[in-house]
Amino acid sequence: MAAVMLYGLPNCDTCKKARNWLGRFEVEHAFVDYRAQPVPAATLKAWATELGGWEKLVNKASTTWRNLLPQRKDPRSDPEWTLLLKEYPALIRRPVVLREGEPVTVGFTDNSFKKLFAKG
Repeated sequence: MAAVMLYGLPNCDTCKKARNWLGRFEVEHAFVDYRAQPVPAATLKAWATELGGWEKLVNKASTTWRNLLPQRKDPRSDPEWTLLLKEYPALIRRPVVLREGEPVTVGFTDNSFKKLFAKG
């Protein structure tokens, strides 16, 4: 496994920017398309726990979220959340960044990655 794992969707603009940034700063990483390689429920739960809750892992500003039926927007248990994310992987904030021995992070900005990878 690479020291940096980037989880996301290949056509996501934010993921593309993050991958380009990592390439520009020569940060070795592996990319996982979580539609093609679904993230196990236990891993999703671990990410949500580490981030401080499902709300930190789920992008509620997305078109996918807005298009959900109202009853789907109120999962009440970990299995309901994991089922929702398995069915709609685009709901996961992007990218999810895993680094050996470091906390999981989500999202990309130039400044956040500079801090995360101590560049610039």
